[in-house]
Amino acid sequence: MNEICSTCGLPKELCVCDAIAKENQQIKIHTIKKKFGKVNTVIAGFDTKDINVKELGKEMKTALACGGTSKGGVIELQGDHRQRAKEILVKKGFPENTVEVK
Repeated sequence: MNEICSTCGLPKELCVCDAIAKENQQIKIHTIKKKFGKVNTVIAGFDTKDINVKELGKEMKTALACGGTSKGGVIELQGDHRQRAKEILVKKGFPENTVEVK
């Protein structure tokens, strides 16, 4: 039997909850300077109820071959990865006009 999504009421293979959740995000990407002049990329603006920030951060760290952390709805990556981070988020299904790079 097909499982039914409790949020949208559609079968699991037709569920649109993830797409809707990604469209409602206003993501901001910027850099900050840390101790000893090191630059970190900060990606913020995720709704933690809809998006698994920890898993997304892990995937981004792997794709960008860098270290970092994800906590409190914010992803921090070591180094300046603003443009590549935007490209990865767009490939993951986030609309390009909702991802702002500063």
